[in-house]
Amino acid sequence: MEHVHGSYDSLLVLFSYLIAVMASYTALDLAGRVNSSNGSIRLGWLLFGAASMGMGIWSMHFVGMLALKLPITIKYDLIIVLLSVFAAIGAAFVALYVVGRGELKKSQLIIGGLLLAAGISIMHYVGMAAMLIPITYNPAIFLLSILIAVCASIAALWLSFYFRKGGERGELWKKLGSGAIMGAAIVGMHYTGMMAANFHNSSRPALFYGVFLEQQWLAYVIAGGIFFTLSLSLFGIYISKRLARKDSEIEQSDKWYRSLYENSQDGIVSVDLQYKVISHNSIALQITGYSSKEVMNQPISTLYGIIPSEMHEQVIQMFQRSFNGETVNHETAIIRADGKRFDLSVINVPVLVEGKVVGIYIIFKDITAEKQATRRINHMAYHDELTGLPNRRMFNQSIVQAIEESSSSKSSFAIMVLDIDRFKMINDSLGHTVGDQFLQEVSSRIKQTISGHNIMLARIGGDEFTLLCRDYESEQEIEVLASSIISCIQAPYRLKESDFFVSASIGIALFPIHGENEIQLLKNADTAMYEVKKKGKNDFQFFTAELNQKLQQKIELEGDLRRAIERGELLLHYQPQIRTEDRMMIGIEALIRWEHPDKGMLSPALFIPIAEETGLIYEIGSWVLREACLQMRKWHDEGGPLIPISVNLSSQQFHQTNLAEYIMSILEETGLEPAYLELEITESMMMDAEVSSSILNQLNDYGIRISLDDFGTGYSSLSYLKMFPIHKVKIDRSFIREITENNNDRAIVSTIIAMAKHLNMEVIAEGIETKEQLDILTDNSCSKIQGYYFSKPLSAVDVENSFFIPRRVAK
Repeated sequence: MEHVHGSYDSLLVLFSYLIAVMASYTALDLAGRVNSSNGSIRLGWLLFGAASMGMGIWSMHFVGMLALKLPITIKYDLIIVLLSVFAAIGAAFVALYVVGRGELKKSQLIIGGLLLAAGISIMHYVGMAAMLIPITYNPAIFLLSILIAVCASIAALWLSFYFRKGGERGELWKKLGSGAIMGAAIVGMHYTGMMAANFHNSSRPALFYGVFLEQQWLAYVIAGGIFFTLSLSLFGIYISKRLARKDSEIEQSDKWYRSLYENSQDGIVSVDLQYKVISHNSIALQITGYSSKEVMNQPISTLYGIIPSEMHEQVIQMFQRSFNGETVNHETAIIRADGKRFDLSVINVPVLVEGKVVGIYIIFKDITAEKQATRRINHMAYHDELTGLPNRRMFNQSIVQAIEESSSSKSSFAIMVLDIDRFKMINDSLGHTVGDQFLQEVSSRIKQTISGHNIMLARIGGDEFTLLCRDYESEQEIEVLASSIISCIQAPYRLKESDFFVSASIGIALFPIHGENEIQLLKNADTAMYEVKKKGKNDFQFFTAELNQKLQQKIELEGDLRRAIERGELLLHYQPQIRTEDRMMIGIEALIRWEHPDKGMLSPALFIPIAEETGLIYEIGSWVLREACLQMRKWHDEGGPLIPISVNLSSQQFHQTNLAEYIMSILEETGLEPAYLELEITESMMMDAEVSSSILNQLNDYGIRISLDDFGTGYSSLSYLKMFPIHKVKIDRSFIREITENNNDRAIVSTIIAMAKHLNMEVIAEGIETKEQLDILTDNSCSKIQGYYFSKPLSAVDVENSFFIPRRVAK
């Protein structure tokens, strides 16, 4: 049989390669579509992609066969041609199915490559079989074409899988390059298969039906048609990718929204125009206590059931404003089915689509803790932390309100300022913890006393309380109330297993008689209270114009006292302590005086209380102690008697830190030996036995003498004598004053002297002014005396002239 040799149309060969490249590029894009799709959409992309890609590959092969020019006319069997088309589509389906999977294992790649190669080879050789001309094949070249088909198929599958996701930088050029490589491999397989074919100059009948084809023009028509088909496919893929990208952006945006919606710490409820709940997040259910079934697709009015009735109207108004396109914020509350109340901060946000409201978001968060904190802060701002009573700020506001109401109604009200007498002694001696317990007990007693009256009780600081008394009929009613309060405070207080007694001083100011504003009223009531303290405490007094004048004098005196030390206006006088047997001086007490530039010599009774109130007592006390020690050391150096000097300590000085070390430093500074310093303390300083014992023992260890001043005027003095290192007891002048006439005073004095003797303590009486007083004391074996009978307090020069110089002359 004669062999027929042909030649190739170069343009058609080029067309076949371009078709192969476009088919390959299409396959790379289609792989991404298949991979990103699911369900029926994925199947649709598989079928569409298989048809498009298969037609592209088949067209390349068909154009490649038509590119061969033989000297004889070739006819084709149409049915076999169609079978080759189906083979190409089947091969493309296998390829897209493999690369569209989630992962591509090595075994899957090889099996898929073999199936694709088989499909392409079948398509090629079935297509060759459609030529109605005898063909024989060179076995070696035939096998080479099959091998090329396998390698090209595996490479095509791997490249398609690699580029399926897209979105990478330079993706277009990578796909074009990969398409060119894949196209070359496919074309290489085709033309290798064509080389294996030997055509014979004869014909054979069609198996089904032969069709005469004009090879040259038909080839161009097929090429153009397939170009158009593939272009449509690529354009479809491009449009699909744009739509898919848009869908992806919408989906991503939706995921962002859902994530924010579901993970928001605020409750969110979506409501449509029919006022029905169409969605919610978990926090909304958590806050409201509802289940999803109870609220989904239910009217928003379902939620009204947990909103307090008094807030319904406000909440409905806020909804209406939101449905009108307004974003509104408000606060409300809910009471859940379990009875728990929650305060909520709510924002209603309208949802706008094309400028129209289609629903609203109700966004709310639980602010119960914040509200409670705010209420606590407000309570703390207007109430005393210790007693829970209103504080100064709230009391002042209440006075302002009372002034406005009383001015309108032409009525009156009273302000009381109450101060606890001897509280400082309890606080300093027993400690602040016990002092706080004491104040709580005081406030409880006052509240119980004023119960049933229109009275506001406040604590404005320390041991100072104030009362706003309204709706009283007369001043007598205020007097009765003040007396009742004083009586309730006088009852004993059980503190640290001991009974303590205090009293109260109350000052009263009336509106509008004693002031027309809160500042003036409080100031005048305070002035009246201090007048009570000055007169002996444990009483009440209404404000008067005379008290205001005294207050001004006190303020002026305080200002002068602050400058008195700098100006050298303070000085010491000394009152000798005498032994009656020989009229010898056995000691001397340092007493402070103030030489005021305008008012002359002032008694300590006038300015020491002011010093204690203002804290100047520390500076003044230090000055007194230093000056006294310097003077006594000077007298010792000049040959004066080696006697101790007595110095009074205030309660504040006694409880200052490192008192013993401080006093020793003054003794070292002045050169006076500790044995010649005697500190006079009062029993009120020793109420905290543990603290007092430590201080007194330390002073005693240093050799400093301790004298108990004003003995018998306080409480529990007998226990102090036994517990503490006390060297001397001083009988208070209050017992001496009427000792000649009052048998009780005489008995008390006799008892104190006898007790001190039995405890091996020295005893001295102060305030001796008459011979009769002296005789009674000496008859009771009290031989140490201090008082005007022997000498009034003298200056240092007068002490020398009256006592020391005559003694030297006598020697």
